[in-house]
Amino acid sequence: MALQPASEEPQDGAAFLGREVRMCREAANMTQQALAKESGYTRPYVSRVESGSLLASEEFVESCDRVFGTSGYLVRLRQRLSEGGHPRWFVPYLKLEQTATQILDYSNALIMGMLQTPAYAAAVFKAVHPRETPDETKQRVELRIRRHDVMDRPNPPLLWVILHEACLRTAVGGAEVMEGQMSRLLVEAESPHVTIQVHPFSAGAPASSLPFTLIMQDEHPTVLYGETRGLGHVTDSASTVDEASITYDRLRASALSPADSASMIREVMEGYAP
Repeated sequence: MALQPASEEPQDGAAFLGREVRMCREAANMTQQALAKESGYTRPYVSRVESGSLLASEEFVESCDRVFGTSGYLVRLRQRLSEGGHPRWFVPYLKLEQTATQILDYSNALIMGMLQTPAYAAAVFKAVHPRETPDETKQRVELRIRRHDVMDRPNPPLLWVILHEACLRTAVGGAEVMEGQMSRLLVEAESPHVTIQVHPFSAGAPASSLPFTLIMQDEHPTVLYGETRGLGHVTDSASTVDEASITYDRLRASALSPADSASMIREVMEGYAP
C-alpha cells in the first residue's frame, strides 16, 4: 500500500495514529495478536496504541510499515503528529510557543518544561504517572525536550523566566539530577535570548500564587496561558492579559537581578554536588 498522511489535523495525535494503525491492520486482515507477533511487541501494547492511550514508538511504527508494506507512511505520520502525544489541552499552548516572539514564564514549583533536562523531566513524569512503563515515560520526556527546539531557530523568541526559589530547592529526582538541572539553567542564562531571575524566599509572598505564561506574537494580541489540574487555559482577553502583565512586572521587580540569580543558582548547584 502506498499511502500519504491525511490532511486532517487531529487534536490528539496518539489517538489519530492509533486509528491509522488499526485501519492498516484490519485492511491486512490481521488480529492484534498477529500484529504483535510480527512486530515483536505484545498484544496489550498494540491494543493501547490503537486505543490512543499510548503514542506508538518509532520502532513500532517502523515495524508496522514493514508488516503492512506501507512504504514509511506510519513513520511519516508519527513524525507529523508527534506533538499530539501531549495532552490535548496542551496542544494550543504548544502552537503558540512555536511561533512566539516573546515568552514570559513564572514557575513556582517546578522548572518550566522548555528548560528541563531529560533526567529532571523523567523524575517529574515518574512522580505524576507512577504506573507508566519506562517506555511511556521515555516518550513523554522526548516530547518535552523537543520543545526547546524553538530556541534553536534562526530568530528565537525572547525567553524570560522567573523561578520561585522553591523550584531550585525541591530535590526533583535527587541531588545528582538537580545538580545537572542547575548547570543547565546556568548555561541557558548565558544565551542573549534567555533571561532567568529567581524570586527568593526572602522576598516574601510572590505577586502570584500560581504559575502562568504570557506569549507575544507578531501582529497578534498577547495571550495568557495557565493551568489547573488536568486542564490548560489560553485567553487573549485584554483585561485578563493586562492584569497578568502587571503581575509579571511585580514579580520581576521583587526577583533577584539576572546576575544575582545566577549566583544563587550556582550556590544551590554546589549544595547538590557530592
